[in-house]
Amino acid sequence: MAKRVVVGLSGGVDSSVAAHLLIQQGYEVIGLFMINWHDGSVTINGECPWIDDSNDALLVAQKLGIPFQTIDLSKQYKSRIVDYMFEEYEKGRTPNPDVLCNREIKFDVFMDAAMQLGADYVATGHYCRRAETTDADGNTVYQLKAGVDGNKDQSYFLCQLSQEQLSKALFPIGELTKPEVREIAKELDLITAEKKDSQGLCFIGKVKLPDFLKQQLQPKEGDIIEVPVDLEKLQDVDIDALPFTERIQKLKFLTAPYQFEQTDGKVVGRHQGAHYYTIGQRKGLGVGGTIKPLFVIATDTQENVIYTGQGDDHPGLNRIGLYIHKDEIHWTREDLAMEVGQSERYECRIRYRQPLEWATLYMEEDGLYIIFDQPQKGIAAGQFAAWYKDEESIGSGVIS
Repeated sequence: MAKRVVVGLSGGVDSSVAAHLLIQQGYEVIGLFMINWHDGSVTINGECPWIDDSNDALLVAQKLGIPFQTIDLSKQYKSRIVDYMFEEYEKGRTPNPDVLCNREIKFDVFMDAAMQLGADYVATGHYCRRAETTDADGNTVYQLKAGVDGNKDQSYFLCQLSQEQLSKALFPIGELTKPEVREIAKELDLITAEKKDSQGLCFIGKVKLPDFLKQQLQPKEGDIIEVPVDLEKLQDVDIDALPFTERIQKLKFLTAPYQFEQTDGKVVGRHQGAHYYTIGQRKGLGVGGTIKPLFVIATDTQENVIYTGQGDDHPGLNRIGLYIHKDEIHWTREDLAMEVGQSERYECRIRYRQPLEWATLYMEEDGLYIIFDQPQKGIAAGQFAAWYKDEESIGSGVIS
């Protein structure tokens, strides 16, 4: 008897082709469309793009000859993703709703619904791969690997998945490139073949994040302050000569945000709310007349102040390390979880599509310290850092 797979049909080309490939592989396939948002008070120009997406998903299911259903997960999405997202931005942090959506919705609530339909697996149109290996005791271990298409690899968005979730997950297009996926869709004459990739928030649709935030977090005018670079202070810092007697002291120094005196800066403009901005942001400041472009280097949502620095070489924009609290560390490969006092070399990234960067990870009593070989631009609290070995996602965590 064929195993049953529920495919998260999004109305896009990737999930459409994923469903087709599963049919070819002999699975019994069911298409299921998620409705994650229909709050009319938070839409752009009254649009309801998910309706169009749902119709496209239905047409694909009919073309492929598979059953199709919709499921309303809007309550869970609001409580688990949207409310959390607003709380984080209000605190001046930068959450990643797409990573959360996969962990909390697609491979949790949605997966549970699929299992109730008698599914053996849940499949999505993500550009990543699942593989199997064994641990030291011979137990099966599920691997999350990067997609073959380096331009579309989406393993970062799935970096919070557990072994239990991966055991029931399939990623049929992980071995294909985007052009190959579109070519298959054209050959099948699917309505989604030429459809553009979705933009905006995960499964909400054409909602731009800044506009979304402004409809929930009220504008509040405040100062934009430019922080100069203290060259003498920078030249005097010799990391190896610092009088630290314990490794943890040095790690805390290396992972701390750029320290500056608030009185050193000058007011160069006004903004409409510190919670709208994130570390590394350049656009939307509305300040001109500087020799180099201004970048956000820090935000204070309590005092409603944005701190900026000139140029992408400003020390406030670039950090050599980051810290993840012990309660925020997640191991996709639980068998490779680090012990206190242990250090390991991994390749890391802090955002989607960022090239992997080599770093040394240090596990301490209070959490994980990641020290990069080269300074990283725009490290912000609330983002997810993910670490890899040989294209495999090993673990991840929320930056403190």
